Order: sequence, then C-alpha cells, then structure tokens
Amino acid sequence: MNDLSSPPRDSLRARIEAAERRNAERSLADQAREAAEAATDYARAHPLAVVGGALALGLLVGLATRPGRKVAARAAGAVSAAASGAASSATSGVKELAATGGSRIGALIGNALMAYAMQVIDEVLDNARAGQERIGDLSEVAGEKARNVTASVSGTARKAASETKRKATSAARRVTSKTKS
Repeated sequence: MNDLSSPPRDSLRARIEAAERRNAERSLADQAREAAEAATDYARAHPLAVVGGALALGLLVGLATRPGRKVAARAAGAVSAAASGAASSATSGVKELAATGGSRIGALIGNALMAYAMQVIDEVLDNARAGQERIGDLSEVAGEKARNVTASVSGTARKAASETKRKATSAARRVTSKTKS
C-alpha cells in the first residue's frame, strides 16, 4: 500500500507550494509582460503559423457576415472552375506528352497522378462547401440570438419608459393638486 507521506510526494508538494507562493507574489503587470514576451517569442519562432492563424481568424470573422458569405460563395465557384480548368489542361498535357514520345509507363504514372490530384481537389472543394454551410448555420444561430436579445431589450425598455411616464404623470398630478390647494 502507498504511503501518503513518502519523500517523493513530500518533495513534490513542497515544489508545488513554492510555485504557488511565487505566482502569488508576482503582480498582474509582470504576468502580462511575461505573456506578451512569450507571444512575441512564439511569433518569432513560428511566423508562418502566426500569419496563417491570423488569416484563418480573419477569414472566419469575414465569413460570419452576410457579405463575407456571398464573397466566399463566389470565390469557391471561381476556385472550382479554375481547378477544373487546370485539371483538364494538365490531363490533356499528360496525354499529349505520352503521344509525342513519352513512355507508356510515364503516361500511366501521369494519369495516376492527375487522378490523385483531382481527388484531392474534389475533397478540398467539398470541405470548403461544408465549411461554408457550417458558417452559414452559425451565423443564422447568432442572428437569431441577436434578434431575441434585441426583442428582450426593447421590451424591457418599453416597460421602463411606460413606468417612467406613469410615475412622472402621477408626480405631476400630485404637484398640480398641491399647488391648487
């Protein structure tokens, strides 16, 4: 049976308590400064990941708006047409190369590569369409929530305005009746 007061556990507890004391002594400004330095170091060490993440975040935010979804739909159509055109051009190029003196094995390899490339392009386009649909669904849900919040706030504002009007009218009547007396 394990002894709860074994030396490794005591050592670990002491290290944890020391770390907690150090964290409690640090100020919020120190923590913010360290976080900023860590972010800067990460950005310097992984610039492509940071730029890619920023682009992806910007794309998601842009796609969450109605104009962004329209632009994305047009872009997906253009990419699909371009990919289809590029694939047919590449296929005809492979066939032409095979006909003008390429080996039969080379033609088979070229056709296999083109088939694979077409499959990859189709998968990318399918994923793009699925992503557009998900973003559309999310934006519809967000819009519905916003409409509900707006309706709730406007209802509350109307009630508050009505109550304020009622109290102001009552106060005005009381003042009028006291001044007449």
